[in-house]
Amino acid sequence: MRPITLLAVWLVLATIFVVAVVVHALLPELPWAVCFVLGAIVSPPDAVAVIASTRRLSLPRDMLVILEGESLVNDATALVAYQIALTAVVAGTFSLSRAGVELLVTGAGGIAVGLATGWCVGWVRLHMPRSSVVENTFSLLGLFIAFIPANELGFSGVLAVVAMGLYLGRRGPRVVTAETRLQGTAMWEVLTFLLEGLIFILIGLQLPQVVQALDKGALARLLKVSFAVVAAMIVTRVLLLFPGAYVPRWLDRRLGRATTPYPPWRHVLFTGWAGIRGGDSLVIALALPYVALHGAPLPGRDTVIFITFIVIFITLVVQGLTLAPLIRLLGIEEGNEEDAEERYARTTSIRAGAEALDRFSSEGTGELEPAAELRKIAAHKLASLDGSSVSAGSAHLRARLTMIAAEREAVIALRDRNEISDTVMRRLQQEFDHEEVLLHQRYGDPA
Repeated sequence: MRPITLLAVWLVLATIFVVAVVVHALLPELPWAVCFVLGAIVSPPDAVAVIASTRRLSLPRDMLVILEGESLVNDATALVAYQIALTAVVAGTFSLSRAGVELLVTGAGGIAVGLATGWCVGWVRLHMPRSSVVENTFSLLGLFIAFIPANELGFSGVLAVVAMGLYLGRRGPRVVTAETRLQGTAMWEVLTFLLEGLIFILIGLQLPQVVQALDKGALARLLKVSFAVVAAMIVTRVLLLFPGAYVPRWLDRRLGRATTPYPPWRHVLFTGWAGIRGGDSLVIALALPYVALHGAPLPGRDTVIFITFIVIFITLVVQGLTLAPLIRLLGIEEGNEEDAEERYARTTSIRAGAEALDRFSSEGTGELEPAAELRKIAAHKLASLDGSSVSAGSAHLRARLTMIAAEREAVIALRDRNEISDTVMRRLQQEFDHEEVLLHQRYGDPA
């Protein structure tokens, strides 16, 4: 919680301030409010870009969790600051104290609305007729169910969506069916790809117009400003991360409180370098209005969009392509937490399935042959965790579904007790879902 809060809130605010100061020093003709708008646009690293760039790398899990958690929350901080700065540009007025109160109110209100709508959406999905197409359509509409009320009430719609997503992500494994999960995973992967592509297509269509609107002699100057903005963002991130990682732990030790060990400086340095900007900043830049108060053109709009595009390009190419070499240079080793947790989760789930099979057999259904066969498969799976071979076989649908339900519940319970991560839970859950769907396709619904 502490590093994610540091990165997603305080680092974003610090980056906005530093970028505004640098841009105004290099482009004094640009109003201060517009400089803060630019700072809010480029301050949050993009979730998709960071996850895509780091997921395949050999990183310890705590570093991945911090980077992904930061990317989920920092958009809300940046967007609230962006709305405040943009209001100052359009209306021509700004109050620091009022902006601070607005930041807190909009954030807290967005979280409250998101949790409330998340509970409502979860209740409806639990009681609605089971149809994977309908459920996934409802999950898509659920984003707007959270965003629109929060936005209309003057709160952060982005934080409302994040809060609802985290709530449903925690509750979803017990609410969503196997077929819906499998279909939804594919749907969201395609939708994310299309939206990311559409964002870059839109900026590609608009960039030539932006370049034409700028003075030819100003392009070289704006390129230098863009490089200065990138350097300022990287330096700010690194300089804030090191005291943020070590000072609280040092204070805990001075006060005699239990604390976690100091993180290796290599991990802190890499986290500071992995601040990649992407589609999020493009979306915010494209949302800039063309006119300000009384119909006057918004000052510096073309400049802001051009600098944003260059900053994204530099971070994606330079920082994105250097992440893997930097890991090797710093000697960062991949953690084995997930491997151990996965083995533990598989063992626990198989034993839970075997116990559920014993209860199923004791009900007196007379189906002893499939129960014996399934028990044999479970024993072989346990043996395979010690290096033995796995044998497969078919069994009665109801007996196997009973085992799958018990195995899935055992894995979810491990996640709820924080004994395994969400990643491990989803990995095993996907296997259960695939098998359950295949059983239904082969044998139909149980009587």
